[in-house]
Parts: sequence; structure tokens; C-alpha cells
Amino acid sequence: MTIAYSQKSDRDLVIACQKREPQAFEELVKRHQRTVYGLLYQLAPDWIDTSDLAQEVFIRVWRSINNLRNPSSFRSWLTQIITNLFYDELRKRPRRLPTISMDESLDDDSEGDSVTRDIKDTSAPPDETLLTSELSDVIRGAMVKLPEQFRTAIVLREIEGLSYEEIAILTKTEMGTVKSRIARARLKLQELLKPYLHNPETVSEVSH
Repeated sequence: MTIAYSQKSDRDLVIACQKREPQAFEELVKRHQRTVYGLLYQLAPDWIDTSDLAQEVFIRVWRSINNLRNPSSFRSWLTQIITNLFYDELRKRPRRLPTISMDESLDDDSEGDSVTRDIKDTSAPPDETLLTSELSDVIRGAMVKLPEQFRTAIVLREIEGLSYEEIAILTKTEMGTVKSRIARARLKLQELLKPYLHNPETVSEVSH
């Protein structure tokens, strides 16, 4: 008995796509469309429309799916395509006002090469804050204020759940720099959200 595409796992759909079965690809698109739009939105919350980019993601998926050697890793492979496309688009866009680098060494003792050290994070992870839907607009505004490379790192870590090593490979960055960016982004978000979170009247308004 033939199994409907909607009943197949992602792995089986990938294998079917590699055999160039259009219905399998349609099911993959349907199944992961929200994921693609969601990740693009998190990476670029200040971009007005990412629908063309979402389409381009699936075009790249169809063109290169035969290169995916492990069909079971489709989800992480899709994340890589989305992130690479985001960086491609970022290079095309006019640069905004320059931002102060947050990648320098955290200590003042320079010994030739700058060594990036991780920052201890004692605050609640940003993904816990994101679970509070009432704060989504405030958090979105705070995320927009982060430099792209820091926003990308923290989105991949806290929302996509990637490891530091995976983010380093994906963004072609040293792992120490990835850790520093995520820690600094957390501190910056905490700083930006502090006035809101510590305002009882605002919290009261949001909760009603």
C-alpha cells in the first residue's frame, strides 16, 4: 500500500525529492514554510518583506537537495541554507550606520593576538523571555538594535538550538567569538529590556 506523502517522515520526503518527485517537495515546503518564514523574521526583524527570500530558500533546497548526503539532517541543512541566504542578502543591502565592534578581547591585557573570553551569563536565557507573548513587540524592538552578527548568533543559539560549534561552522567564525557574541547579545538584550521589565505599570498593562 502506497503511503501518502503527508504521512512520510522528512527523511523519506528528502529521499523522494532526490528522485525528483514534485509531490514530495510540495509536502516539504508545506511542512517547513512556517519555519523558514519564522527564522528569516528572527534574523531580520527590521526587513519589511522576506517573502521573496523564503521563495529563494526553497528554490535552493530543490536545486541542491541531491547534495544532502544524510537525509535525516534535513532540518539543520535547511537552517544552513536560510542563514547563508540571509548573509548573501545582507551583503547586497546598503550598510547602515556603523556599529561599535563588540568582538574585542574582554580583558585589557593584550598579548599580541586578541583573545576572546566568554562572559558568564546569570540572566534567564532570551528564549524563556520569548515564551511570554505579551513581550514579543518589545523584544523584537530590542533585537533590531543588535548588530546583525550578534542577532544571528543568538537566534541560532536560543531559537534554533544550535551548539556553539555548529554556529561557528555555519557563520564561518571562531567558536570563542561566537560565545562572546552570544554572551554580549544577552547582556545587551537584558540592558534594553530592563526599563520595560522593571516598570510595574507597563507589566500590569501587558498582563491585562
